[in-house]
Amino acid sequence: MRRLGRRFFQRDAVEVARDLLNKVLVVGECSGRIVETEAYGPDDPASHSYRGQTARNRVMFGAPGLLYVYFTYGMHHCANVVTGPAGEGSAVLIRALHPLTGLDTMRSRRAAARRDVDLTSGPAKACQALGLDLDDNGADTVTSSTVRLCDDGTAPPLRPGVSPRIGISVAADVPWRFFVEGDPYVSREIGRAHV
Repeated sequence: MRRLGRRFFQRDAVEVARDLLNKVLVVGECSGRIVETEAYGPDDPASHSYRGQTARNRVMFGAPGLLYVYFTYGMHHCANVVTGPAGEGSAVLIRALHPLTGLDTMRSRRAAARRDVDLTSGPAKACQALGLDLDDNGADTVTSSTVRLCDDGTAPPLRPGVSPRIGISVAADVPWRFFVEGDPYVSREIGRAHV
């Protein structure tokens, strides 16, 4: 597998979100194919960066390719990859993965999952299965030995599924959620369309 370079991420978040579909996120022995993403831009009221840089979101303003991991609802971690030029504050949320390697480890981390399809079918589930937490906030996927984003030759879908983003209260109608149509690990089946 070829590791994605800095230039891949140094683009508009929507472009990167579409192109990340079918890329592979590798964390230690575990890996999964990205089957669902959401884009968050710098002028986006739903983005953590919308009101400027803070201690919590400072990684979003860093180099493209950094991993921005945040803790939400007092119990879940979510992972994003920083996009655009440094200082912009845009990122792509990794919403779901199709597991490839390390399934036994994922199952032990996600003991509450009754079926394998529930291991990584949502952003918090994927982080838990891969063991990603705040210690990984700021990891550089371009250079890190433990967290990598790779291309194994599987192209993104020509016509990805598209819908409004999920679980947000502002700019909820923006169609910046992208997914691999028909993959069982996609988190929800609402508002599906094609572009």
